[in-house]
Amino acid sequence: MATDSDMRPIDPSDTRTSEERIAAGDWYQTNASQWARLVEANRRVSDYNKTLPYDVDAAVAMLPEIFGTVGEGCFFRDPIKVDYGTNTHWGKGCFANYGLIALDVAPIHVGDGTMLGSNVQLMTPIHPIDPEFRATGFESAKPIVIGKNVWIGSGAIVLGGVTIGDDSVIGAGAVVTKDVPARTVAVGNPARVIKTL
Repeated sequence: MATDSDMRPIDPSDTRTSEERIAAGDWYQTNASQWARLVEANRRVSDYNKTLPYDVDAAVAMLPEIFGTVGEGCFFRDPIKVDYGTNTHWGKGCFANYGLIALDVAPIHVGDGTMLGSNVQLMTPIHPIDPEFRATGFESAKPIVIGKNVWIGSGAIVLGGVTIGDDSVIGAGAVVTKDVPARTVAVGNPARVIKTL
């Protein structure tokens, strides 16, 4: 039975689908239906990225087809990239500058009024540390929750399993590996809180 240091063992008699395993936060292997969803999501964001420079209204109208939830007044500069898109949920008035990447195998929830600088990455996938296990193609994912009125600076990376509290600031280039409390400023790699607001 395969194991990994930070997750439960893989039980060869486990008959759950990959989708059920993802929802439980367990290791899974990508199947054909998931690949089809990834390809379809890529087509939708490609259409958005091509449309936005020429017809803003038409591009914004595409957002509900890309994401699971899009609150009123959201705007995302091109290019954006997603895994599924439908697992990402935006509150009202959210903004992302150029180059957003949302690898949303697990759910991503972003609160009202949150703004993301350029090239921010929201990364829910997790790959095994053990090289032999990793070679089998198993991966897992943990959700990301970002509160209301958060500012995430350019080039920041938010990893799976992280919650960022309301009104916080994440410095440019930070790598957020652990929860960030509300009304704080976190910077660095790994990100650490340097100030309370």
